[in-house]
Amino acid sequence: MHVCLFDIDGTLIASGGAGKAALEKALATEFGFDHLIEKLQLSGRTDRAIIRDLFHIHGIHHTSENLQRLLAAYLEHLPGCLSSHHGKVLPGIVLLLEQLRARGDVAIGLLTGNVREGARVKLGHFRLFEHFAFGGFGDEHFDRNDVAREAFQAVERHLGRAAVPERTWVIGDTPLDVRCARSIGARAVAVATGWHSVKELGESKPDLLVADLSDARAFLAALA
Repeated sequence: MHVCLFDIDGTLIASGGAGKAALEKALATEFGFDHLIEKLQLSGRTDRAIIRDLFHIHGIHHTSENLQRLLAAYLEHLPGCLSSHHGKVLPGIVLLLEQLRARGDVAIGLLTGNVREGARVKLGHFRLFEHFAFGGFGDEHFDRNDVAREAFQAVERHLGRAAVPERTWVIGDTPLDVRCARSIGARAVAVATGWHSVKELGESKPDLLVADLSDARAFLAALA
């Protein structure tokens, strides 16, 4: 059995900045700050790590109560931001997911820095959520490698048996996706549909590097 673990933002979808906008609105409504710090890195990171840094930058106590306040407000604003920011499903994704689901030897899951409910809302908006039966998410983890380990455990629960790292693929748009694939012994597909160029992604030495997934023949051939 092959396993494909997909990142969301920059890999499956481009939200048009909806996630950032929803987080900004949450920060404003709950804590009175009306902007994020522009230099704060969002790409490839977990929601938990991003929120930790936001709290530090704005002098907000990083308590469980404040975390839940911000997340609840973020999830409340997210559907409206997705509707107003006119994002899109990235090239080739729908066809690739349909092709993978049609096979009997591929399990499809998520490996994302999004919190679980945020992932559901984003993918539900673009009618993609039904493709994914399990995953690792950014609710608890600051490091993406820990999300990868959570996802791999979810794979084994889903399959009901041990998974094979060499037959597991992590598909993402950042060097951090490649790094976290290596942390679980998995193979990596880097796709340049996010913030990183083909050259930048190539430096992380993925097993497969593509500009986008509009032509997924090389990837599908690797699953043969």
